[in-house]
Amino acid sequence: MLAGGLVLGVGAAITLAAWNDSEFATGIFAGGGFGIEGSTDGTAFTEHPTEAAAAPLTFAVEADNLAPEEPVYAGFAVQLTAASTYAGTVDITASSGAAIASSLSYSVVETTTFGCDATSFAAGDPLVTDAATTSSTAADIFTLGAVTTPVFLCFEVTPSATLPQSSPSGTVLWEFAAESTTPLP
Repeated sequence: MLAGGLVLGVGAAITLAAWNDSEFATGIFAGGGFGIEGSTDGTAFTEHPTEAAAAPLTFAVEADNLAPEEPVYAGFAVQLTAASTYAGTVDITASSGAAIASSLSYSVVETTTFGCDATSFAAGDPLVTDAATTSSTAADIFTLGAVTTPVFLCFEVTPSATLPQSSPSGTVLWEFAAESTTPLP
């Protein structure tokens, strides 16, 4: 009987045995990067992250000697920084508290090369048309889809027919606000 119980006990232990195997996986995580930078000459790009560090646009004709309905032009370029890993869309917001701003409107076109005058403006693709310089936002007006590939912009600022003579000078600020969209390839 003891022998029979021993055989039964060994048989039960063998039946309880099973195969075991495991599989593991890991993931490595890091944050992506996103940033934009601008240029007033189309070649030297740097970040202008605050109002105090804004890039001064250079108008082809003196913007401090305006005449009614005689536009002035300036070029600007925007691109993703080299460290960006995402594409983005860009809004432009204009703002000014200067008295002269109520007599000004602006338009923006995208051009194929850097530079801005009446001819390149007329040939450009319209992005913003006759917007107020006192306060206006144009949303998602262009896309940045590759690092260090600039979008060339041409600004036209037009004084109204009612521009007062000897208007005091004032500053208009344009903010280029970019928002990341999709990962870059």
